[in-house]
Amino acid sequence: MHIDSLIDDLIDREGGYVHHPADRGGATCWGVTEAVARANGYHGAMRALPRNVAASIHRRLYWLRPAFNRVHDRAPDLAAELFDTGVNMGPTVAVAFLQRALNALNRGATDYPDLAIDGAVGPITLAALDAFLATRGEGGETVLLKAIEALQGERYLSLAERRPANEAFLYGWLANRLG
Repeated sequence: MHIDSLIDDLIDREGGYVHHPADRGGATCWGVTEAVARANGYHGAMRALPRNVAASIHRRLYWLRPAFNRVHDRAPDLAAELFDTGVNMGPTVAVAFLQRALNALNRGATDYPDLAIDGAVGPITLAALDAFLATRGEGGETVLLKAIEALQGERYLSLAERRPANEAFLYGWLANRLG
């Protein structure tokens, strides 16, 4: 799937303006928090954030900056999941999930060396991904996606357990962000 389609799907899923009292992120529009919008030069009312401005922010901060476009060249479905997780939890968290999963799936570092969990897609992470996909073949991307979604689901549950106000979001997170 092309990034334009991923962004359109994400924005459709996120919807327009929301300001839920239990959301520590505050007001959002099209999946962009007010803090992120302001940090990226938007000064208007969050209710009026143009969709194309949100799309530009998503592309720059959650696709290009974390190098998910480079993952896409190797594993498009994986890149789509990392993009969505990155918007929801932050790109560093999404990449850390990838790195943890790659480490757990490298058969004791016999397929490729363990990665430092630094939350950055760089040449070492890409080399490990390449080695994993070459070793595991067509089904490898699917298994890697399952591992990342398991980590994501555990994080959602943990967030709700640590802060009961997050229970307001748990059902939607599990329904709309996994699988």
